[in-house]
Amino acid sequence: MGKKLPHTPNSRIKSALRQVFLRSRERAAVLKEAGYTCGCGKKQSRAKGKEVYIEVHHKKGIDNWQEIYNCIRENLLNKEDMIVLCKDCHDDEHAKEEV
Repeated sequence: MGKKLPHTPNSRIKSALRQVFLRSRERAAVLKEAGYTCGCGKKQSRAKGKEVYIEVHHKKGIDNWQEIYNCIRENLLNKEDMIVLCKDCHDDEHAKEEV
């Protein structure tokens, strides 16, 4: 087992984002609108021995992973912007932000 990094590895961030994508309403809507059918006409099937898996593809691709990692690290995983609060104080902080 390797040494623990001082920060969350990019592979872990990418894996979490993939899970968000796989469970997203947008992805589900694209599948539903397409009738769970590929452009070639193959329809998704889970029938034993006749499995056909339909996937959602990004037409433009995702080529800015480093930019995504940097954004997440700067806005979500920045230790300098984190403090520890009890639930009541945390709720109070959010209430102040809404005003």
